[in-house]
Amino acid sequence: MMETLLLSRIQFAANISFHILFPTITIALAWFLVVFKIQHNRTGAEVWMRAYRFWVKVFALSFALGVVSGITMSFQFGTNWPGYMATVGNIAGPLLGYEVLTAFFMEATFLGIMLFGMNRVSNRIHTLATVLVAIGTSLSAFWILSLNSWMHTPAGFEMRDGVAFPVSWWAIIFNPSMPYRLIHMMLASGLTAAFLMAGLSAYRLLKGDHKPAPRLTLKVSVFAAALLIPLQIFMGDLHGLNTLEHQPAKVAAMEGLWETQQGAPLVLFGLPDETEKRNRYALEIPGGASFILTHDWQGEVRGLNEFENEHPPVSPVFWGFRIMVGLGMLMLLVSWTAAWRLWRHKALPAWMLKVLVGMTFSGWVATLAGWYVTEIGRQPYLVSGLLTTADAVTSTPPTNVATSLAIYLTLYGVLLLAYMRTLFLIARKAVAVDRPEEIHTLQDQLNPIEQSPTGGGNRYA
Repeated sequence: MMETLLLSRIQFAANISFHILFPTITIALAWFLVVFKIQHNRTGAEVWMRAYRFWVKVFALSFALGVVSGITMSFQFGTNWPGYMATVGNIAGPLLGYEVLTAFFMEATFLGIMLFGMNRVSNRIHTLATVLVAIGTSLSAFWILSLNSWMHTPAGFEMRDGVAFPVSWWAIIFNPSMPYRLIHMMLASGLTAAFLMAGLSAYRLLKGDHKPAPRLTLKVSVFAAALLIPLQIFMGDLHGLNTLEHQPAKVAAMEGLWETQQGAPLVLFGLPDETEKRNRYALEIPGGASFILTHDWQGEVRGLNEFENEHPPVSPVFWGFRIMVGLGMLMLLVSWTAAWRLWRHKALPAWMLKVLVGMTFSGWVATLAGWYVTEIGRQPYLVSGLLTTADAVTSTPPTNVATSLAIYLTLYGVLLLAYMRTLFLIARKAVAVDRPEEIHTLQDQLNPIEQSPTGGGNRYA
């Protein structure tokens, strides 16, 4: 049973890790497309439509992979975790159903108009379709994160003979952690899409693409990232305080705190040792954790030893949190540096463009690290305080789970590499289709972001 439990957890983690990559892009990218479409309608500048046409291809590819991997993941509720639906299916089932009825159908219906109706319907209808697809992606995130948040902070239900029944749908949907988790995830999606856009735009510039569109999308994405990252840091602090209130064991694992203490130190680096219940080679800031978590240098923070065997594995939560925070700080540095240069109407040097290319998928890494902190930090529970992971797992022999896991890992590895390669192939194809005569036509419609090296004029986005 333990082998089946471990393999089933790894399999679901692999599935959701692969799946979450694509909604993280499409949720925010859909709104970038809305901006491009509205700006084209407002200004008449063709560069906005060129940006739209390029990035709608990326959206379609990402949406397709997100749908396929999402369907595969949903099957595992029955195959690997039958105890989950048997215990909380009265709540999980309707929430998943609402997501399909109110969000997925809207996305799927209007996506066809958005992708193939550009020259077949009026501009007003096409713009409306783009807006509705964006609303659909956000609605989908709303319902999925409502269910996920309920699993962390369950509310609005009662237990009857070991089965959860809804009492208040309002309390279920808007459970204590839901608003924080939803906003945190939406901002993460914005940053993921912004750095993806910045990275591919920088790649096109490095490859010699002189068209206005990549310069425009680089500018839009950099400024979007520079705006979103401080909001994400602020929201992350609020989310952390909410987690401290409702899931103190998770916070203790994130901070690597073993003993309850006042003036708890902030552990910058260390190697958590669960056997000896201490951190090896710890580098600490005295009182730092108390100040961050309680806004008081002498505030009390509960340690892992208070939770005995009901705290999550420490190392993955501890390191996942530091990877997420570290990448957030790097995003802040890169986006603000690039935004400052663009604000001063200067071109980004080649080294900065290369940095942005290197940061293309940084949003994915940060999102996955944060997701692991969230989900592993809930262990040993599948639904906090209500249903343990061990009680929900299937009785299927471990060899069956191992076989399907190997197939999933192989398929997802191939698909992920193919997806990433396809993105850069799309970018290289866009570079090859160069129409330099259009640059002069659009010059009077765009703001200068790069002074020409000869000083005799401006290059335009």
